[in-house]
Amino acid sequence: MQNITSAAKLKNAIQLLEVEQAIREQLLKEQFHLVYESLKPFNLLKEALGNIVSGPYLINKILGPALGITSGFITKKIVVGASGNIFRKLFGSVLQFGVTKIVAQHPDVIKTFGQYIFQHIFTKNK
Repeated sequence: MQNITSAAKLKNAIQLLEVEQAIREQLLKEQFHLVYESLKPFNLLKEALGNIVSGPYLINKILGPALGITSGFITKKIVVGASGNIFRKLFGSVLQFGVTKIVAQHPDVIKTFGQYIFQHIFTKNK
């Protein structure tokens, strides 16, 4: 730091420091406001849910088993229908278990296959 020898230089240095302090104070207030907003319960919840939904957690841990159970149930209903045959019901239950297990363990493959089918059915060929 330079030594200040005159009153004019001292006043000028004080003014510069006051301006610098005002700028830093404004930046600190803005940063405090951003932190305050991000720590509100609604914003914390929104961010947490956004991370869960956007991450692989949702597909691997929630959608995979749900899709597996649903597809297994639908498969059993298609195979068994309203049949009273005990062998058909047994076969439907075994098939439901197998489909549920496969779909729940490989949701990424099912998702890729679904996207492929969707693209080929609903897109126009040029």
